[in-house]
Amino acid sequence: MKRVVLAACVAILAAGSAPLAAKTMAEIAQGATIPANFMAKDVTGKARTYASIAGRNGTVLVFTRSAKWCPFCQVQLKDLKGAQAELAKRGYSLAAISYDSPEVLAGFSKTHGIGYPLLSDSGSKMIDAFGLRDLQYAPGSFAEGVPKPAVLIVNARGKLLHKMVSSDYKMRPTNAQILAATAAR
Repeated sequence: MKRVVLAACVAILAAGSAPLAAKTMAEIAQGATIPANFMAKDVTGKARTYASIAGRNGTVLVFTRSAKWCPFCQVQLKDLKGAQAELAKRGYSLAAISYDSPEVLAGFSKTHGIGYPLLSDSGSKMIDAFGLRDLQYAPGSFAEGVPKPAVLIVNARGKLLHKMVSSDYKMRPTNAQILAATAAR
């Protein structure tokens, strides 16, 4: 059954995608400061700034496509629960951001017992500010505005220390890889 659902999701994504050569965005480089206007809404609809989510040493900020329809994202978001305690010991908070609405994220969080902030970037303003929009989706596609899957390690002052960005939506860093990257800081 899982294979049938996965195959259907892949077929839907393939049918709704088209290359967009005209629009390009530069990803924020390692060592740069993240956008000063960082703002996304939490599951209650409250606006959150970077300072409001940052841990003592910084944040592991995960950009994910959708908690609603992306099975790879759903697995990743659930798996990240296993890294949260160790990240906290190291002084890092954990947060995930997607273009999903606060209501979608609230439902996913409640159903799966997510204990870290899931942030809504409706309109993909922060996704664009970080230069992570996946440009293969045409305007009007249900996936327009999704980010490339990415894990960013940002210090408490907003400096990008490390980034892991995938051009393949099926590939995500493991918790071990994320923890190894925070240990190197």
